[in-house]
Amino acid sequence: MSFVFSDADRTVNLEGVTVHLAHPDELPIRWIGQDELLRQLHAAWLTIDERDTPMTPRLLGKPGVGKTTLAYAAAKQLGRDVYILQATMDTRPEDLLITPVVEGEGRLRYVASPLVTAMLTGGVAILDEGNRMSEKSWASLAPLLDARRYVESIVAGVKVHAQENFRMVATMNEDSSTFELPEYIHSRLQPQILVDFPDHDEERAILEENLPFADDEVLDYVVNFLQAAHMADESYSARDGINIARFALKLCEISRETPRERALQVALIQTLGREALRYTLR
Repeated sequence: MSFVFSDADRTVNLEGVTVHLAHPDELPIRWIGQDELLRQLHAAWLTIDERDTPMTPRLLGKPGVGKTTLAYAAAKQLGRDVYILQATMDTRPEDLLITPVVEGEGRLRYVASPLVTAMLTGGVAILDEGNRMSEKSWASLAPLLDARRYVESIVAGVKVHAQENFRMVATMNEDSSTFELPEYIHSRLQPQILVDFPDHDEERAILEENLPFADDEVLDYVVNFLQAAHMADESYSARDGINIARFALKLCEISRETPRERALQVALIQTLGREALRYTLR
């Protein structure tokens, strides 16, 4: 595929059609622990021969275990720009590819999705919560997920081939509010990399990274709560723990007389519900 790229206004000319590109995502996050998962993701993206093609893995796990963080960190370790596209039940094929936008005087402006922008610029695309998306939308990506590595925009009337350095990963939640993947998509999104809850030390490090202003009492309470919940196969995640700690610290800040433990209990109840108290240490 040949196209003319203008860095000044971030546009490309595809078969005579000017397409405006998205901007990469810049997030202040880093992956902590579970280095084996990074290795597996990098291995899936690797090409070991000129006849080889990169794979499109899916990261599977409960909400809040860090699937998007893992994908973002892995891409950044390769020095690539990252483009995140949030999938929903309402995501349409044109949302994944190229969307027409009406400008002044009835003119159309064609805007590339983060996914198509990554294809054209050699970035990494993260399709977040991909199993919230319908089969019709997945069908538009089928040729991208095999050796053909292209998509076809009916709206703009162009075929977009992925640049050689383009990589993609889909994250998927293990919960009931999702669609079943059609088999022809399931077989293209391989390998499946399971992202599980971190162990005690890793979870403590994650909390310290996100809450550098928290004291040991708060961090220990939250980590012990989370580890007890993990043992019971509850879905509470480090993200929940961060919210509990942040709210507790804010409660203490606004009322200096509030004991830390009382603030933590209130924050726990108001974040996850009273039933979560069963996993606190007596």
